[in-house]
Amino acid sequence: MFHVVLVEPEIPQNAGNIARTCAATGCVLHLVKPLGFELSDRYLKRAGLDYWNLVDVRVHENFGEALAALDGAPLHLFTTKARKVYTEATYGEGDALVFGRETKGLPEELLVSRPDDCVRIPMLEDLRSLNLSNAVAIAVYEGLRQNAFSGMQMKGELHRLKW
Repeated sequence: MFHVVLVEPEIPQNAGNIARTCAATGCVLHLVKPLGFELSDRYLKRAGLDYWNLVDVRVHENFGEALAALDGAPLHLFTTKARKVYTEATYGEGDALVFGRETKGLPEELLVSRPDDCVRIPMLEDLRSLNLSNAVAIAVYEGLRQNAFSGMQMKGELHRLKW
């Protein structure tokens, strides 16, 4: 459905959780080097459990290479510095949801060069940021909601439950 792009992710558990979200939603996961972990890292594997074989993971040497692979897909740059709230953006199939490093976010020059593509997830002023895997899940599910959960199926038959 979407491309989830992690620019220089540092924490293997976050990447593993994000891979699990991508597996559950059919998103492609792009990892932009340098990575703060090895793809064989046991924490990465454990966080993603047995979902790694269900995820289309693409590793790029740098952000330019990732952009080329995205082939002009619309970008949504998630940053705490944006004026536009993520729910004000319009998400379409094939869009790229781009997230920066856990400690520094996306590079300032990228944000300055594409201000109309920047979006934020609202939170209280005193906090630095949300956990990366939570932010990705929020963004992916907003995009899916906007697209009427196209291609998604409910697991189980909830309508048959007797409360």
